Amino acid sequence: MPPPERLVGVVGKTNVGKSTFFAAATMASVEIGNRPFVTLEPNVGVGYVRVRCAHVELGLPRCNPAKGYCVDGWRFVPVKLVDVPGLIPGAHEGRGLGNQFLDKIRQADAILLIVDAAGATDADGNPVPPGTYDPVEEVHFLERELDEWIYSIIKRDWEKFARKVATTGENVVDALARRLSGLSVRREHVEKALEYAGLVDKKLTSWSQEDLKMFATGIRRAKPIVVVANKVDIPEAEDNVKRMRRELKYPIVPASALAELVLRRAARAGYIRYIPGDSDFEILDDSRLSLQQKRGLEYIRENVLKKWGSTGVQQAINKVFLEALNMVVVYPVEDANKYTDGRGRVLPDAYLVPRGTTARDLAYMVHTDLGKTFLYAINAKTKMRVGEDYVLQDGDVIKIVAAAAKK
Repeated sequence: MPPPERLVGVVGKTNVGKSTFFAAATMASVEIGNRPFVTLEPNVGVGYVRVRCAHVELGLPRCNPAKGYCVDGWRFVPVKLVDVPGLIPGAHEGRGLGNQFLDKIRQADAILLIVDAAGATDADGNPVPPGTYDPVEEVHFLERELDEWIYSIIKRDWEKFARKVATTGENVVDALARRLSGLSVRREHVEKALEYAGLVDKKLTSWSQEDLKMFATGIRRAKPIVVVANKVDIPEAEDNVKRMRRELKYPIVPASALAELVLRRAARAGYIRYIPGDSDFEILDDSRLSLQQKRGLEYIRENVLKKWGSTGVQQAINKVFLEALNMVVVYPVEDANKYTDGRGRVLPDAYLVPRGTTARDLAYMVHTDLGKTFLYAINAKTKMRVGEDYVLQDGDVIKIVAAAAKK
Protein backbone atom coordinates (compact mmCIF):
# COMPACT_ATOMS: atom_id res chain seq x y z
CA MET A 1 0.00 0.00 0.00
CA PRO A 2 1.78 3.20 -1.18
CA PRO A 3 1.74 6.43 0.84
CA PRO A 4 -1.53 8.37 0.68
CA GLU A 5 -1.49 10.38 -2.51
CA ARG A 6 -2.68 13.94 -2.13
CA LEU A 7 -4.01 15.69 -5.22
CA VAL A 8 -3.76 19.47 -5.51
CA GLY A 9 -5.95 21.36 -7.96
CA VAL A 10 -4.52 24.29 -9.90
CA VAL A 11 -7.62 26.51 -10.00
CA GLY A 12 -8.44 30.05 -11.05
CA LYS A 13 -10.24 32.44 -13.31
CA THR A 14 -9.69 31.77 -16.98
CA ASN A 15 -6.62 33.36 -18.62
CA VAL A 16 -4.65 34.19 -15.47
CA GLY A 17 -1.65 31.92 -16.17
CA LYS A 18 -2.89 28.64 -14.71
CA SER A 19 -1.69 26.53 -17.61
CA THR A 20 1.64 28.39 -17.59
CA PHE A 21 1.98 27.64 -13.87
CA PHE A 22 1.09 23.99 -14.46
CA ALA A 23 3.54 23.72 -17.37
CA ALA A 24 6.31 25.33 -15.31
CA ALA A 25 5.61 23.07 -12.34
CA THR A 26 5.40 19.83 -14.29
CA MET A 27 7.17 20.56 -17.61
CA ALA A 28 4.13 18.96 -19.21
CA SER A 29 3.13 20.00 -22.71
CA VAL A 30 -0.08 22.03 -22.37
CA GLU A 31 -1.58 24.68 -24.63
CA ILE A 32 -0.91 28.21 -23.41
CA GLY A 33 -2.48 31.36 -24.83
CA ASN A 34 -3.56 34.88 -23.94
CA ARG A 35 -7.29 34.23 -24.36
CA PRO A 36 -10.09 32.69 -22.30
CA PHE A 37 -10.64 28.92 -22.18
CA VAL A 38 -7.37 27.72 -23.64
CA THR A 39 -7.59 24.64 -21.39
CA LEU A 40 -10.56 22.58 -22.57
CA GLU A 41 -9.76 19.40 -20.66
CA PRO A 42 -8.08 19.03 -17.27
CA ASN A 43 -4.39 18.17 -17.37
CA VAL A 44 -2.91 15.91 -14.70
CA GLY A 45 0.84 16.02 -14.19
CA VAL A 46 3.68 15.47 -11.76
CA GLY A 47 5.24 18.35 -9.87
CA TYR A 48 7.81 18.14 -7.08
CA VAL A 49 8.20 19.17 -3.47
CA ARG A 50 11.73 20.43 -2.82
CA VAL A 51 13.39 19.46 0.49
CA ARG A 52 16.95 19.12 1.76
CA CYS A 53 17.87 15.48 1.15
CA ALA A 54 18.69 13.28 4.13
CA HIS A 55 21.91 12.17 2.46
CA VAL A 56 23.37 15.63 3.14
CA GLU A 57 22.75 15.42 6.91
CA LEU A 58 24.07 11.86 6.95
CA GLY A 59 27.31 12.90 5.23
CA LEU A 60 26.75 10.60 2.27
CA PRO A 61 28.15 11.54 -1.14
CA ARG A 62 24.88 10.89 -2.97
CA CYS A 63 21.52 9.14 -3.00
CA ASN A 64 19.74 7.02 -5.61
CA PRO A 65 16.12 8.20 -5.99
CA ALA A 66 13.78 5.59 -7.43
CA LYS A 67 11.26 8.35 -8.12
CA GLY A 68 11.86 12.07 -8.46
CA TYR A 69 15.44 13.30 -8.44
CA CYS A 70 18.15 14.92 -6.31
CA VAL A 71 20.47 17.76 -7.33
CA ASP A 72 22.98 19.65 -5.20
CA GLY A 73 21.55 18.07 -2.08
CA TRP A 74 17.96 19.07 -2.89
CA ARG A 75 15.53 16.17 -3.09
CA PHE A 76 12.56 16.62 -5.41
CA VAL A 77 9.70 14.38 -4.27
CA PRO A 78 6.96 13.79 -6.89
CA VAL A 79 3.42 15.04 -6.24
CA LYS A 80 0.30 15.10 -8.39
CA LEU A 81 -1.24 18.33 -9.74
CA VAL A 82 -4.36 18.79 -11.86
CA ASP A 83 -4.79 21.89 -14.04
CA VAL A 84 -8.49 22.71 -14.00
CA PRO A 85 -9.85 24.81 -16.90
CA GLY A 86 -10.65 28.38 -15.95
CA LEU A 87 -13.75 29.60 -14.17
CA ILE A 88 -15.83 32.72 -14.76
CA PRO A 89 -18.68 34.17 -12.66
CA GLY A 90 -21.73 31.93 -12.96
CA ALA A 91 -19.76 28.77 -13.74
CA HIS A 92 -21.79 26.83 -11.14
CA GLU A 93 -24.87 27.65 -13.24
CA GLY A 94 -23.20 26.36 -16.40
CA ARG A 95 -21.84 29.69 -17.64
CA GLY A 96 -18.62 29.42 -19.62
CA LEU A 97 -17.49 25.81 -19.39
CA GLY A 98 -19.49 25.38 -16.20
CA ASN A 99 -19.89 22.52 -13.79
CA GLN A 100 -17.91 19.99 -15.79
CA PHE A 101 -14.75 21.78 -14.67
CA LEU A 102 -15.85 22.33 -11.10
CA ASP A 103 -16.39 18.58 -10.99
CA LYS A 104 -12.75 18.03 -11.95
CA ILE A 105 -11.54 19.43 -8.63
CA ARG A 106 -13.87 17.31 -6.50
CA GLN A 107 -10.98 14.94 -5.70
CA ALA A 108 -8.53 17.72 -4.86
CA ASP A 109 -7.28 17.68 -1.27
CA ALA A 110 -6.09 21.28 -1.52
CA ILE A 111 -6.18 24.13 -4.01
CA LEU A 112 -3.53 26.34 -5.54
CA LEU A 113 -5.62 29.38 -6.46
CA ILE A 114 -3.91 31.22 -9.31
CA VAL A 115 -4.78 34.93 -9.37
CA ASP A 116 -3.73 37.68 -11.78
CA ALA A 117 -1.99 39.97 -9.28
CA ALA A 118 -1.41 42.54 -12.02
CA GLY A 119 -5.17 42.97 -12.51
CA ALA A 120 -4.72 42.51 -16.26
CA THR A 121 -7.74 40.26 -16.98
CA ASP A 122 -11.41 41.06 -16.40
CA ALA A 123 -14.00 38.82 -14.73
CA ASP A 124 -14.53 36.85 -17.96
CA GLY A 125 -10.80 36.36 -18.54
CA ASN A 126 -10.39 38.95 -21.28
CA PRO A 127 -7.13 40.95 -21.34
CA VAL A 128 -7.44 44.50 -19.95
CA PRO A 129 -4.82 47.13 -19.07
CA PRO A 130 -2.79 46.16 -15.96
CA GLY A 131 -4.29 47.54 -12.76
CA THR A 132 -7.84 47.55 -14.18
CA TYR A 133 -9.27 44.50 -12.37
CA ASP A 134 -9.18 43.84 -8.62
CA PRO A 135 -7.35 40.58 -7.67
CA VAL A 136 -8.94 40.63 -4.20
CA GLU A 137 -12.39 40.53 -5.77
CA GLU A 138 -11.08 37.78 -8.06
CA VAL A 139 -10.42 35.61 -5.00
CA HIS A 140 -13.84 36.39 -3.52
CA PHE A 141 -15.71 35.48 -6.70
CA LEU A 142 -13.83 32.18 -6.90
CA GLU A 143 -14.83 31.51 -3.28
CA ARG A 144 -18.45 32.19 -4.20
CA GLU A 145 -18.33 29.87 -7.20
CA LEU A 146 -16.88 27.06 -5.10
CA ASP A 147 -19.45 27.69 -2.35
CA GLU A 148 -22.38 27.56 -4.77
CA TRP A 149 -21.02 24.43 -6.42
CA ILE A 150 -20.62 22.59 -3.10
CA TYR A 151 -24.06 23.80 -2.01
CA SER A 152 -25.62 22.41 -5.22
CA ILE A 153 -24.16 19.00 -4.39
CA ILE A 154 -25.19 19.04 -0.72
CA LYS A 155 -28.81 20.09 -1.36
CA ARG A 156 -29.57 17.25 -3.79
CA ASP A 157 -32.25 15.03 -2.15
CA TRP A 158 -31.38 16.71 1.15
CA GLU A 159 -34.72 16.10 2.85
CA LYS A 160 -34.63 12.39 1.98
CA PHE A 161 -31.04 12.12 3.26
CA ALA A 162 -31.82 14.02 6.49
CA ARG A 163 -34.86 11.83 7.26
CA LYS A 164 -32.85 8.66 6.68
CA VAL A 165 -30.11 9.77 9.09
CA ALA A 166 -32.74 10.68 11.70
CA THR A 167 -34.50 7.32 11.26
CA THR A 168 -31.39 5.13 11.39
CA GLY A 169 -29.68 7.10 14.13
CA GLU A 170 -26.44 7.19 12.14
CA ASN A 171 -23.77 9.52 13.48
CA VAL A 172 -24.29 12.88 11.76
CA VAL A 173 -20.58 13.50 11.10
CA ASP A 174 -20.14 10.03 9.62
CA ALA A 175 -23.24 10.41 7.46
CA LEU A 176 -22.16 13.80 6.09
CA ALA A 177 -18.61 12.58 5.48
CA ARG A 178 -19.97 9.61 3.54
CA ARG A 179 -22.29 11.85 1.53
CA LEU A 180 -19.44 14.17 0.61
CA SER A 181 -16.68 11.58 0.19
CA GLY A 182 -16.66 12.27 -3.56
CA LEU A 183 -15.31 15.74 -2.75
CA SER A 184 -12.36 14.29 -0.79
CA VAL A 185 -14.14 15.46 2.36
CA ARG A 186 -13.17 13.64 5.55
CA ARG A 187 -14.58 13.58 9.07
CA GLU A 188 -12.33 16.40 10.26
CA HIS A 189 -13.57 18.60 7.41
CA VAL A 190 -17.20 17.95 8.36
CA GLU A 191 -16.50 18.70 12.03
CA LYS A 192 -14.86 22.02 11.14
CA ALA A 193 -17.69 22.94 8.78
CA LEU A 194 -20.38 22.17 11.37
CA GLU A 195 -18.57 24.31 13.90
CA TYR A 196 -18.12 27.16 11.41
CA ALA A 197 -21.83 27.10 10.48
CA GLY A 198 -23.00 26.78 14.11
CA LEU A 199 -24.76 23.50 13.35
CA VAL A 200 -23.03 21.10 15.73
CA ASP A 201 -26.18 20.39 17.77
CA LYS A 202 -28.86 21.09 15.17
CA LYS A 203 -30.80 18.16 13.68
CA LEU A 204 -30.32 17.69 9.95
CA THR A 205 -34.10 17.72 9.41
CA SER A 206 -34.18 21.24 10.86
CA TRP A 207 -31.52 22.74 8.61
CA SER A 208 -32.68 25.72 6.57
CA GLN A 209 -31.44 26.67 3.12
CA GLU A 210 -29.21 29.26 4.78
CA ASP A 211 -27.81 26.54 7.06
CA LEU A 212 -26.98 24.43 4.01
CA LYS A 213 -25.19 27.37 2.39
CA MET A 214 -23.22 28.13 5.54
CA PHE A 215 -22.24 24.46 5.81
CA ALA A 216 -21.13 24.48 2.15
CA THR A 217 -18.94 27.49 2.86
CA GLY A 218 -17.55 25.66 5.88
CA ILE A 219 -16.64 22.67 3.71
CA ARG A 220 -14.85 24.95 1.25
CA ARG A 221 -13.01 26.66 4.09
CA ALA A 222 -11.93 23.28 5.46
CA LYS A 223 -10.13 22.47 2.20
CA PRO A 224 -6.74 24.24 2.27
CA ILE A 225 -6.18 27.03 -0.25
CA VAL A 226 -2.91 28.74 -1.12
CA VAL A 227 -3.22 31.85 -3.31
CA VAL A 228 -0.59 32.23 -6.03
CA ALA A 229 -0.31 35.94 -6.88
CA ASN A 230 0.81 35.45 -10.47
CA LYS A 231 2.31 37.94 -12.95
CA VAL A 232 4.42 39.79 -10.37
CA ASP A 233 6.84 40.66 -13.18
CA ILE A 234 4.27 43.33 -14.16
CA PRO A 235 4.83 46.52 -12.09
CA GLU A 236 1.15 46.97 -11.14
CA ALA A 237 1.29 43.69 -9.21
CA GLU A 238 3.46 45.00 -6.36
CA ASP A 239 0.82 47.10 -4.60
CA ASN A 240 -1.82 44.45 -5.25
CA VAL A 241 0.28 41.79 -3.54
CA LYS A 242 0.61 44.02 -0.46
CA ARG A 243 -3.15 44.57 -0.39
CA MET A 244 -3.89 40.87 -0.89
CA ARG A 245 -1.71 40.08 2.10
CA ARG A 246 -3.62 42.64 4.18
CA GLU A 247 -7.14 41.73 3.11
CA LEU A 248 -7.11 37.98 2.43
CA LYS A 249 -6.87 35.24 5.03
CA TYR A 250 -4.99 32.81 2.80
CA PRO A 251 -1.24 32.35 2.41
CA ILE A 252 -0.15 34.54 -0.52
CA VAL A 253 2.78 33.44 -2.72
CA PRO A 254 4.03 36.07 -5.23
CA ALA A 255 4.89 34.32 -8.48
CA SER A 256 5.77 34.63 -12.13
CA ALA A 257 4.86 31.35 -13.73
CA LEU A 258 6.09 32.60 -17.10
CA ALA A 259 9.54 33.40 -15.67
CA GLU A 260 9.75 29.92 -14.14
CA LEU A 261 8.75 28.29 -17.41
CA VAL A 262 11.38 30.29 -19.31
CA LEU A 263 14.09 29.35 -16.78
CA ARG A 264 13.20 25.67 -16.76
CA ARG A 265 13.16 25.46 -20.53
CA ALA A 266 16.48 27.31 -20.75
CA ALA A 267 17.96 24.94 -18.18
CA ARG A 268 16.63 21.91 -20.06
CA ALA A 269 18.22 23.23 -23.27
CA GLY A 270 21.56 23.61 -21.49
CA TYR A 271 21.70 27.42 -21.74
CA ILE A 272 21.66 28.03 -17.99
CA ARG A 273 22.11 26.24 -14.70
CA TYR A 274 18.95 26.63 -12.65
CA ILE A 275 17.42 24.53 -9.90
CA PRO A 276 13.67 25.06 -9.41
CA GLY A 277 13.17 27.28 -6.39
CA ASP A 278 16.56 28.98 -6.58
CA SER A 279 16.94 32.74 -6.28
CA ASP A 280 19.27 33.03 -9.29
CA PHE A 281 20.64 31.18 -12.31
CA GLU A 282 23.99 30.87 -14.08
CA ILE A 283 24.49 31.30 -17.81
CA LEU A 284 26.62 28.37 -18.98
CA ASP A 285 27.68 29.61 -22.41
CA ASP A 286 27.14 33.24 -23.33
CA SER A 287 27.85 32.57 -27.01
CA ARG A 288 24.85 30.24 -27.39
CA LEU A 289 22.34 32.94 -26.46
CA SER A 290 20.99 35.63 -28.74
CA LEU A 291 20.89 39.25 -27.57
CA GLN A 292 17.11 38.94 -27.16
CA GLN A 293 17.47 35.81 -25.00
CA LYS A 294 20.07 37.50 -22.81
CA ARG A 295 17.82 40.50 -22.33
CA GLY A 296 14.90 38.23 -21.45
CA LEU A 297 16.92 36.36 -18.85
CA GLU A 298 18.26 39.58 -17.37
CA TYR A 299 14.72 40.93 -17.15
CA ILE A 300 13.71 37.88 -15.14
CA ARG A 301 16.74 38.25 -12.87
CA GLU A 302 16.07 41.94 -12.13
CA ASN A 303 12.27 42.02 -12.06
CA VAL A 304 11.46 38.63 -10.54
CA LEU A 305 14.37 36.90 -8.81
CA LYS A 306 16.05 39.92 -7.21
CA LYS A 307 12.78 41.64 -6.41
CA TRP A 308 10.79 38.68 -5.08
CA GLY A 309 13.49 36.14 -4.17
CA SER A 310 12.26 33.44 -6.55
CA THR A 311 9.69 32.85 -9.27
CA GLY A 312 7.34 31.53 -6.58
CA VAL A 313 6.30 28.36 -8.42
CA GLN A 314 8.36 25.95 -6.32
CA GLN A 315 7.53 27.89 -3.17
CA ALA A 316 3.79 27.56 -3.88
CA ILE A 317 4.04 23.79 -4.32
CA ASN A 318 6.06 23.44 -1.12
CA LYS A 319 3.64 25.62 0.82
CA VAL A 320 0.53 23.73 -0.22
CA PHE A 321 1.95 20.27 0.48
CA LEU A 322 4.24 20.87 3.46
CA GLU A 323 2.25 23.59 5.23
CA ALA A 324 -1.37 23.61 4.06
CA LEU A 325 -1.61 19.80 3.90
CA ASN A 326 0.90 19.46 6.76
CA MET A 327 3.02 16.69 5.25
CA VAL A 328 6.55 15.50 5.98
CA VAL A 329 9.16 13.54 4.02
CA VAL A 330 10.49 10.24 5.40
CA TYR A 331 12.88 7.65 3.95
CA PRO A 332 12.19 3.92 4.49
CA VAL A 333 15.31 1.71 4.17
CA GLU A 334 16.23 -1.94 4.68
CA ASP A 335 19.77 -1.39 6.00
CA ALA A 336 19.86 1.11 8.88
CA ASN A 337 23.66 1.34 8.75
CA LYS A 338 24.16 1.85 5.03
CA TYR A 339 20.80 3.60 4.48
CA THR A 340 20.04 1.36 1.53
CA ASP A 341 17.28 -0.87 0.18
CA GLY A 342 17.70 -4.54 -0.70
CA ARG A 343 19.40 -3.63 -3.98
CA GLY A 344 22.01 -1.43 -2.35
CA ARG A 345 20.47 1.86 -3.48
CA VAL A 346 21.05 4.74 -1.05
CA LEU A 347 17.82 6.36 0.20
CA PRO A 348 15.88 5.29 -2.90
CA ASP A 349 12.45 6.13 -1.51
CA ALA A 350 11.22 9.46 -0.15
CA TYR A 351 7.64 9.21 1.10
CA LEU A 352 5.51 12.32 1.52
CA VAL A 353 3.18 11.45 4.41
CA PRO A 354 0.75 13.37 6.65
CA ARG A 355 2.26 14.71 9.87
CA GLY A 356 1.22 12.31 12.62
CA THR A 357 1.99 9.16 10.58
CA THR A 358 3.36 6.41 12.84
CA ALA A 359 6.04 3.79 12.31
CA ARG A 360 3.39 1.10 11.84
CA ASP A 361 1.53 3.30 9.35
CA LEU A 362 4.76 3.54 7.38
CA ALA A 363 5.17 -0.22 7.51
CA TYR A 364 1.76 -0.66 5.88
CA MET A 365 2.72 1.88 3.22
CA VAL A 366 5.87 -0.05 2.35
CA HIS A 367 4.05 -3.38 2.23
CA THR A 368 0.84 -4.67 3.80
CA ASP A 369 2.62 -7.73 5.21
CA LEU A 370 5.15 -5.51 6.98
CA GLY A 371 2.31 -3.67 8.65
CA LYS A 372 0.60 -6.87 9.74
CA THR A 373 3.77 -8.46 11.15
CA PHE A 374 5.37 -5.25 12.47
CA LEU A 375 7.65 -5.76 15.50
CA TYR A 376 9.47 -2.44 15.81
CA ALA A 377 11.35 0.14 13.77
CA ILE A 378 14.83 1.60 13.88
CA ASN A 379 15.52 5.29 13.53
CA ALA A 380 18.54 4.99 11.22
CA LYS A 381 19.86 8.43 12.17
CA THR A 382 20.01 7.70 15.91
CA LYS A 383 20.18 3.87 15.66
CA MET A 384 17.49 3.79 18.35
CA ARG A 385 14.64 1.30 18.36
CA VAL A 386 11.16 2.86 18.23
CA GLY A 387 7.72 1.33 18.70
CA GLU A 388 4.67 1.18 16.49
CA ASP A 389 3.27 4.44 17.88
CA TYR A 390 6.40 6.46 17.15
CA VAL A 391 5.33 9.56 15.22
CA LEU A 392 7.54 10.12 12.21
CA GLN A 393 9.44 13.39 12.01
CA ASP A 394 10.38 15.28 8.87
CA GLY A 395 13.56 13.78 7.37
CA ASP A 396 13.43 10.54 9.38
CA VAL A 397 15.20 7.50 7.91
CA ILE A 398 13.37 4.41 9.14
CA LYS A 399 13.99 0.66 8.99
CA ILE A 400 10.95 -1.55 9.62
CA VAL A 401 11.54 -4.83 11.45
CA ALA A 402 8.80 -7.42 11.08
CA ALA A 403 8.25 -11.03 12.00
CA ALA A 404 8.95 -13.67 9.40
CA ALA A 405 5.89 -14.41 7.30
CA LYS A 406 4.24 -17.77 8.05
CA LYS A 407 4.45 -20.31 5.28
